[in-house]
Amino acid sequence: MAQAHILIVDDDTALLQALPQAVHLRMKDVLVETADAALTALELIRNKDYDAIVSDIKMPGMDGLGLLRKIQELRPDTPTLLITGHGDHNLAIQALRGGAYDFIQKPIDRDYFVAALYRAIQTRQLRRQVAEQQRALEEHARSLEKAVQERTRELIAANAAKDEFLSMASHELKTPLSSLKGMTQLLRRKLERAGSSDVIRLVSMENSIRRMELLVNDLLNISFIEMGMFVLHKQPTDINELCRRLVDEYIVGTNPPPVVEVDLPAEKIEMAIDVDRFGQVIINLLSNARKYSSAPIRLSVRVEDEQCIISVSDDGVGIPPEVLPHIFERFYRVPGIEVQRGSSIGLGLGLYISNQIVERHGGRIDVQSTPGKGSVFSVVLPLKVASPVEDSTQVSQPS
Repeated sequence: MAQAHILIVDDDTALLQALPQAVHLRMKDVLVETADAALTALELIRNKDYDAIVSDIKMPGMDGLGLLRKIQELRPDTPTLLITGHGDHNLAIQALRGGAYDFIQKPIDRDYFVAALYRAIQTRQLRRQVAEQQRALEEHARSLEKAVQERTRELIAANAAKDEFLSMASHELKTPLSSLKGMTQLLRRKLERAGSSDVIRLVSMENSIRRMELLVNDLLNISFIEMGMFVLHKQPTDINELCRRLVDEYIVGTNPPPVVEVDLPAEKIEMAIDVDRFGQVIINLLSNARKYSSAPIRLSVRVEDEQCIISVSDDGVGIPPEVLPHIFERFYRVPGIEVQRGSSIGLGLGLYISNQIVERHGGRIDVQSTPGKGSVFSVVLPLKVASPVEDSTQVSQPS
């Protein structure tokens, strides 16, 4: 126990001498002060935070119960022990109800007195330690909160600068790429008419330009998503017709042309979707299926439980189950899986962007995959997608 300060209040001069002596003999490191009246004690209590206070109940002027009420106002955490006369049980009960820590009956049993005082001092010192620890924790929490706020501001500023840079850089790259692509296509057609053998080189150049366009478009899309500028232009669309057209475009634009098996229902499925954005999703899923499978790809459309489900499946290398929860994260690429066909160039944004597009249509992308046996990516959309009315408050993607 650390050094303690106690106050003993009693109008009995004999007790004011006997009790401090008992404390000095039996309790080391305890300093005792005395007062012969409640008013005198109050002045001392106002100026010092004692570890415990001992007071007689019956005193002239303000009695012990009155002093207890004042102590509860001034020092509510300080334990107060009240001394009662023999048989004053009602006063003892009043004292406990008034907040007294304990009561001691006369004639005073010194062993009981010292033990009760020791417990009271321990209680006060433990309360102080708890309060100090709480203050330290609160100060630490405020410090952490301040650091987190400062770090958050820095991250927000850095993220905004990054988004602005990506948007600017990708937009600046898109224009010269479009010009380069147009000139390359024009030159290839001229060489084809002339029967030149350099056509093969230009085809390779066109493929490289196309891959660069995909990377730039991914950067643009991620910038628009992060800045809240990713807008959907929805319109009523025949899903079967759209899927067939997308498959045809994908086959024609891929070298060598892949085999894609299409399974469409007989009934027409019309939904309000953003054709360009939704086409981006389907093309991305077809491209991924081709990358990781040398076997034919399958695209199917079906209606089930008021939902339209468009599935792209392959018999390729599959995805390990432990990485499935991460495949829709930004810049994530499944480690340790080799591309079977096509280019391995990419930023790991395709599935993230596709998932964002589908979620903005009110749907989701489900994935089933078994390593060594292939994967099935299913776009699940409610048949009644949001109204095709365009949100005029958002900014559309620039061309």
